[in-house]
Amino acid sequence: MAYFRNKYYNTDIQVEAMKSRCPKLKIKKRGRYDIEFITDLFVKPELPIYTVSITYRGNQTPLVKVIKPELVENAPHIYKESKTLCLYHPDNYHWTKEKLIAKDIVSWTATWIYFYEVWLQKGKWYGPEVHHIIPKIQQ
Repeated sequence: MAYFRNKYYNTDIQVEAMKSRCPKLKIKKRGRYDIEFITDLFVKPELPIYTVSITYRGNQTPLVKVIKPELVENAPHIYKESKTLCLYHPDNYHWTKEKLIAKDIVSWTATWIYFYEVWLQKGKWYGPEVHHIIPKIQQ
């Protein structure tokens, strides 16, 4: 029972889950709770392939950045100072180190990309959103 309760504390499980989800993954492991995953996300055939960086930081909110293509200035749902994506409102979802990047964060990043591409075409964000005061993300 102790293994089940603590299994997601093991960063190797985060790495293996990401490898199974994103086969062409690049991994930069800098510490126990500091792992950067760089991968390409293919959302729809008519959309460009996006290269993203997702940094796992234990109990701290993962940092998600688009590396390519370059995002337009003042794109919605981006933390301005860190240039990271706002994927969820902290009141609606609380990240913990037991959760898998491969399960929630990768899916939400692909969804963010889809709504960003629609926003570029239509000028309106059709994805779910909650207006809130944006907290500073710890770097």
